[in-house]
Amino acid sequence: MKLQRVIITILALLTYSWAEAQSFSLSGKILDEDGHGLPLATVSCQEQHATTIANIKGEYSLHLKSADSVKVRFSMIGYQTKTRTLRRPKGRQRMVVTLYPATTLNEVVVTQQKRQTNTMQQLKSDAVRHAPSTAGNGIEELVQQQVGVSTHNELSSRYNVRGGSFDENSVYLNGTEIYRPILAKTGQHEGLSIINSDLVDKIGFSSGGYEAKYGGKMSSVLDITYRRPKQWEGNIQVSLLGGSAYVGYGNKHFSMSHGLRYKTNRYLLGSLETKGEYKPRYLDYQAYLSWRPNQQWEIEALGDYSENRYHFTPTDRETSFGTIQNAKTFKVYFDGQERDLFRTATGMTSVSFSPSNKTIVRLQGSAFHTREQERYDIQGQYWLDDTQTSENLGVGTYREHARNYLTAHAEQLQLTASHRNSRHHWEAGFTMKWEHVKEQSKEYEMRDSSGYNIPHKSDRLDMIYSMSSRQQVTSTRTEAYLQDQIKWQLGTDSHQSYCTLNIGLRWARWNFNSESTLSPRLSFAIIPAFNTDMTFRLATGIYYQSPFYKEMRDTTTANGVTTVALNSHIKSQRSIHIVGGFDYQFRMLGRPFRFTAEAYYKKLDHLIPYNMQNMKIVYEGNNIAKGHATGIDFKLFGEFVPGTDSWLTLSLMSTRQDINGISTPLPTDQRWGVNLHFTDYFPGTERWKMTLRLAFTDGLPFGAPHRGLEQQFRAPSYKRADIGMNYLIAGQTSSKRKGLRHIWLGIDLLNVFGTANVSNYYWVTDVTNQQYAVPNYLTGRQVNGRITIDF
Repeated sequence: MKLQRVIITILALLTYSWAEAQSFSLSGKILDEDGHGLPLATVSCQEQHATTIANIKGEYSLHLKSADSVKVRFSMIGYQTKTRTLRRPKGRQRMVVTLYPATTLNEVVVTQQKRQTNTMQQLKSDAVRHAPSTAGNGIEELVQQQVGVSTHNELSSRYNVRGGSFDENSVYLNGTEIYRPILAKTGQHEGLSIINSDLVDKIGFSSGGYEAKYGGKMSSVLDITYRRPKQWEGNIQVSLLGGSAYVGYGNKHFSMSHGLRYKTNRYLLGSLETKGEYKPRYLDYQAYLSWRPNQQWEIEALGDYSENRYHFTPTDRETSFGTIQNAKTFKVYFDGQERDLFRTATGMTSVSFSPSNKTIVRLQGSAFHTREQERYDIQGQYWLDDTQTSENLGVGTYREHARNYLTAHAEQLQLTASHRNSRHHWEAGFTMKWEHVKEQSKEYEMRDSSGYNIPHKSDRLDMIYSMSSRQQVTSTRTEAYLQDQIKWQLGTDSHQSYCTLNIGLRWARWNFNSESTLSPRLSFAIIPAFNTDMTFRLATGIYYQSPFYKEMRDTTTANGVTTVALNSHIKSQRSIHIVGGFDYQFRMLGRPFRFTAEAYYKKLDHLIPYNMQNMKIVYEGNNIAKGHATGIDFKLFGEFVPGTDSWLTLSLMSTRQDINGISTPLPTDQRWGVNLHFTDYFPGTERWKMTLRLAFTDGLPFGAPHRGLEQQFRAPSYKRADIGMNYLIAGQTSSKRKGLRHIWLGIDLLNVFGTANVSNYYWVTDVTNQQYAVPNYLTGRQVNGRITIDF
């Protein structure tokens, strides 16, 4: 028995020694180019199907089988992948690897999507590179395809997020919140946005629950960072809808980018039912300069000048609408014209000082100026007929007049500081804003039907709508914030959960109404030890949106005459966000995918109600409403086709607002929405690339203008399909050579199915004061051709 035990012990020791000889442990650290640990980087050995993720400090540990050679890959989205080969490894091995940022997308081998540990998701700007476009504002069109985001006008770059209006969305450019034109209407009157897709490096977008460093808008944040070129580069694009040119240069100390864009949607507007001479012209020039004399100092400057002109001379229109049992036709013959002008200029400059690679102090100043004119005199003679009975339902004349002039300028001075270590990332900021707005506006609408003026009075002539405003306001805003992002681990070294907590506080004061607000915000994320492919997120916060000029205008209408005054007692609108999210990363068919789900609830109070009048948001000017928005969003993102990014989204939402005891849905109440962005190559070649965009969303609630805020019916659903096809006629898809790199020839099929989508309604009133809603349809089927040259 003793001899058997000795033999068994010897065999066990030999087996253990043999197993140890056949395996080894690999540990170490993954660093970025500045020597900081790179958290959540991936370490993998594909031959042995072994993978691990670095911890918050960039440290990793992996147990592998020994062999003549063992290949280990170190990867992280946005960084160049490195592969190291170990020769007959034994025992304990240690390896420290430095990953450098990727210079081009083709140099990155994507093994895993970047983890989202807060409510700010990172979007890829290359998704708009060859996608079909109508508005010419590629970044906004990319945002419009995200979950929780809705739009119902392909000519507009505006978007609504989870029940909020477009005015509730913040846009940051290189760390500064930007201003936008005030009088511009939605759709064909819009020009180019300030965001130039050719200059964009990073895109961050949050649809709720965002950090304290972002301002007080109630719905969303779009955070744009322009890139610094590292060599000579550029591109030229020409299409039937306009053109653009970009040139950039950079070296170790200096970089510059210049972008020129021209847009005219005259070709698209020709497909509208209102015929006439369209002359829209939009021009934009931007320059971004950066100088870094050493590792401690950096000076940046950005300038933008934009001029948007909209000239329109209508001639006639014929619209058929209704159902088979109740079909109607609406015919109009026009006189007059519309001439709008929007000139805006924005300038930013900043000085950054880094006493160490962990601390940055930044002083930034910016200025914005806008001059806006909206002028039209349009008269129309109309006939409204019942198609089946040939009965004339209404004959009349209307005349619309506007002379609206507005100038505004705003200046900002901002001081920010940040410091990070292995566990904390502190940020603080202080901002002063000076704003001045001057408006002189006059609008009226006259309408008669069968010779009777509406509204009909026996003793006088009244307009159906008349407004006069002469206002001027100067105010100062003061803002400050403090936040900390904390990272830590739970569990043992081999079984760890990774946690991220962001906690912050934002304070703001506006001297116009002497109001001060305090906004606490918190978000938490955990990557659980039981499955590191999962991420759970929770965010909450209080968001105060201080009124700007449009919200301050208190309009009172009596007998068709609207008077305007600035409400000095108006308060900030408030929204309380609760957002819960879940991410799951997985591989299917050998390719990476990510599934995301988010549920949210927003409690709204002190609301300033608004409705849409002539494609423009008109506010009530008083805090007389409260409400809520709740919903759930789903997104599947990944490589449906190898080497391409595609996604499918589904959004479900319900909103309500209570105005003086009357409950109605919010004007942006899109109850459901489905979006698809799909990219593919033609079989057998990567020279042919196709991008398909599909949108199928619920219609919005509408009501008659100048009749209060009660919605009366819901418009039809919005359905649209666009296809962009591009062929590489010169160069290679992965070309990195100097000089001419690519020549792409593209064709866009816009509104493939020719769907007659409704943007809004024109209201016809007969002598009995009965109103008919005549739909204003959007653009029809069109083909756009373009050529793009990269060098």
